[in-house]
Amino acid sequence: MTFKWLDAREATAIGNALADDLELRTETASPGKQGNEAGAEPSAQDLRRFLPRFFQRVDREALPLRLNVFQRAKLANTFKWRLLEKGVAQDLVDGLTRALVQRLNPTPGAAVKAAKPVARAPRQASGDVPTLLAKGDACMARDAWAEAVGYYEDLLGIDARHATARNNLGAAFCSLGRYADAEDQFHRAIGINPRMSDAHNNLGTVLRWRGRVVESETPLRRALKLRPAYVDAQVNLAGSLVLLNRWRDAKDLLEKALRSAPRNVTALVALGQIAGPEGRLDEAETLFKRAAEIDPKSPSAWAELARVRKMTPADAEWAKRAEQIADGDLAPHDEANIRYAIGKYHDDVGGYARAFRSFQRANELQKMAADPYDRQAHERFVADMTRIYTREALAQAHAGASDSNRPVFVVGMPRSGTSLVEQIIASHPAARGAGELPFWSDAMRRHESSIRQDLLDGALRGKLSGAYLRLLAQHFKDAERIVDKATFNSEYLGVIHSVFPKARFIYLQRDPIDACLSAYFQQLSPEMSFTMDLSDLAHYYREHRRMVAHWRSALPPGTMLDVPYAQLVLDQERWTRKIVDFLGLEWDERCLDFYKTQRPVVTASFWQVRQKMFKSSVGRWRNYEKFVGPLLELRDLDG
Repeated sequence: MTFKWLDAREATAIGNALADDLELRTETASPGKQGNEAGAEPSAQDLRRFLPRFFQRVDREALPLRLNVFQRAKLANTFKWRLLEKGVAQDLVDGLTRALVQRLNPTPGAAVKAAKPVARAPRQASGDVPTLLAKGDACMARDAWAEAVGYYEDLLGIDARHATARNNLGAAFCSLGRYADAEDQFHRAIGINPRMSDAHNNLGTVLRWRGRVVESETPLRRALKLRPAYVDAQVNLAGSLVLLNRWRDAKDLLEKALRSAPRNVTALVALGQIAGPEGRLDEAETLFKRAAEIDPKSPSAWAELARVRKMTPADAEWAKRAEQIADGDLAPHDEANIRYAIGKYHDDVGGYARAFRSFQRANELQKMAADPYDRQAHERFVADMTRIYTREALAQAHAGASDSNRPVFVVGMPRSGTSLVEQIIASHPAARGAGELPFWSDAMRRHESSIRQDLLDGALRGKLSGAYLRLLAQHFKDAERIVDKATFNSEYLGVIHSVFPKARFIYLQRDPIDACLSAYFQQLSPEMSFTMDLSDLAHYYREHRRMVAHWRSALPPGTMLDVPYAQLVLDQERWTRKIVDFLGLEWDERCLDFYKTQRPVVTASFWQVRQKMFKSSVGRWRNYEKFVGPLLELRDLDG
């Protein structure tokens, strides 16, 4: 059994009704006041007066439904956004929403218990394994996910090694947004039956959703080895390969899948997601429209239509349909996808309040797939890097280091302009852009304990340099300079310099609030969980700034060039010449016409880098000043 999704329509309807009823009653709550007309903001006194009646309605209409954890979240989020859309003040909405959440989770420690099996409707217990499996599957078929969990768990209480029940329980957990629990069940199913192709496919998909793209490839390939004609696995593996920059292999898999299933919406969308970054924007839009015609409720097809161009007021029908899809029967992953697209639409047309609310809701949903950002752990990491990779340590000759000057690292905060600078450099005939290579992040994970204890030894340094140069050669054999623009590389510059002392680093400095807000508005990997919360973003930025300040002082002179994004936009030729000269290349006018360069751009900025430089992105945060409180503290920091 592969994934289906949670039906939260009833919870959505109740959330909307609760919000509408509360506002209607507060409008007429104080007949003695002047000017308390329809749409007036309810006072704290109004709210205290009507909270008892509000709770009575929650108790009467919501609690008897025995909502699972995702449905409760959906109800609370719907209630919150309905009030915000009606103009109720943010602090009042937050207080009401907290009260609603507490009412829906009345037991102490409910937040901890949410990770345990959720409540389910009473049912006739049975010790018959086939009967329990049939009942669980029947619940899955009618989208009764919480009840299905109960049947599968009862079955596993009798037979803990029932692989099908483990796999199906994982699918139910996915539908509830419990991705870590789902991953655990798929691993268990595979441990019981290593030849279960569905479990391998499901595991690979969940790993990709959780941001562990490299890790996702192995189970997806295993699923295809077990069942070579498995279309879902072909499409899911292609999705992982796209994120790993292996587009040719991804296209081969998608074309193969479409020969077997020409109306496969996911495959059509994935082909469009390749065509767009390759510069074939019209073809991408055609593929997305075809997918949307086949499945008018497809959130991915509809969301992608907003990403291949700037939206205008003429796209109002797109926005209306997108809202209808978002309010429907969607998993957290799918709803987040389309909420980000809705936010982009409103941002493009200047509807900043609605844009921010859409992005805020999208990030709340995206968090369900992410591990929480650990501030203290990141502070310890920064402390270790700055303690070990000092100026004195980096000035030493390093055994095993490479003398190659091919690698160029364009780094900075996410959404700071790194894609633009990569495109400028890649427009030079002697240079190429490789996109965001995961090499150094993977190396850090594999060797973290030793890297954080002491300088690399010569053997490991030689191993890393050889592997990285081979990777660059796989992309481009003859280029003099190859750009790696993975933003996380900014955390490892000391390590990278010890391996490639002749490599060049270009650091993009963008206004901190603009950079953080742009990251918040983008559906980034769940591994970047700090981008899903404004307070976390502010913390991460401070640590990022501390780390980069250390590299500036510790790296040898001439190793790193700071490029202020705003100045690059305002004085394009001056800064482009500086960049080209810094890399030791002859000047070439094509670097000024970067937007004409035809090459794959494997980032969310694939549309923007094919336009001329525009100044509207500088100071963009001022459109959202009243919404971004935690980021305002960054105003006094240098961008």
